[in-house]
Amino acid sequence: MKTLNSPTNSSTITGFILLGFLYPREGQILLFVLFFIVYLLTLMGNASIICAVRWDQKLHTPMYLLLANFSFLEIWYVTSTVPNMLANFLSDTKVISFSGCFLQFYFFFSLGSTECFFLAVMAFDRYLAICRPLHYPSLMTGRLCNILVISCWVLGFLWFPVPIIIISQMSFCGSRIIDHFVCDPGPLMALSCSRTPLMEFFWTIIMSLLLFIPFIYIMGSYMLVLRAVFRVPSRDGRRKAFSTCGPHVTVVSLFYGSVMIMYVNPTSEHSAGMQKLVTLIYSVVTPLINPVVYSLRNKDMKRAMKKLLKI
Repeated sequence: MKTLNSPTNSSTITGFILLGFLYPREGQILLFVLFFIVYLLTLMGNASIICAVRWDQKLHTPMYLLLANFSFLEIWYVTSTVPNMLANFLSDTKVISFSGCFLQFYFFFSLGSTECFFLAVMAFDRYLAICRPLHYPSLMTGRLCNILVISCWVLGFLWFPVPIIIISQMSFCGSRIIDHFVCDPGPLMALSCSRTPLMEFFWTIIMSLLLFIPFIYIMGSYMLVLRAVFRVPSRDGRRKAFSTCGPHVTVVSLFYGSVMIMYVNPTSEHSAGMQKLVTLIYSVVTPLINPVVYSLRNKDMKRAMKKLLKI
């Protein structure tokens, strides 16, 4: 990894400075308490889904097994950013080491890309369940479900190593300050000694492929689902189909909407405040509301949750 070329304080500061949210000390403590509560709620909510699926035999179906794996992913996704954010709220220096910064960079984006693939797989499961109900048990077998889950994790963690290694080998000049709460490619590339239009273009391409391929597939799947739903003669049947797909569509809209705002264009074009706000939505808010969205309109999950709380 290249060292910083700034001549000042090079012996005392051995990494980047994550500014995070710029507020007085009292505001920093208030934000610490707020995000600590959000983090705990996120962990408890997603862990409760995992436990409900694990202990309720009626939920041992592909749809809920995928949901449990998705909740497991959300726990790690929020953990890749929030604990360091909490530490920064109480820190005077707000320094993150070079290795720590790029490790966070790798895990944050790898887990995010894994989420993109998981959302596509969950859409595929809903498509089979609604459009091919008679063939669903023979098509979406336990073996296929396991293969899809493993593929999501493998693809997610193989998507970003090359660009992250390239960025880590850049030389950084002048300021070491990253006006963000996470090590993000836009602010990092802005600190490089020379402009890197080729790297910015390459980053835009891989982000666009990652976002648009699963997103287009999800949209195509739900167009077919909608066509099938409107052909259902009974109102109860349509309501059940919408209640099954509604939570997933909500999470997809929130996650993809915020991520596309950030990464389809080079991140350096967005103001620091916009970057922080949008990153908060898809990295903190989405994992927080995931248990609520998937439990609120799902009778089986609500029953399993009530059963779990009585234990």
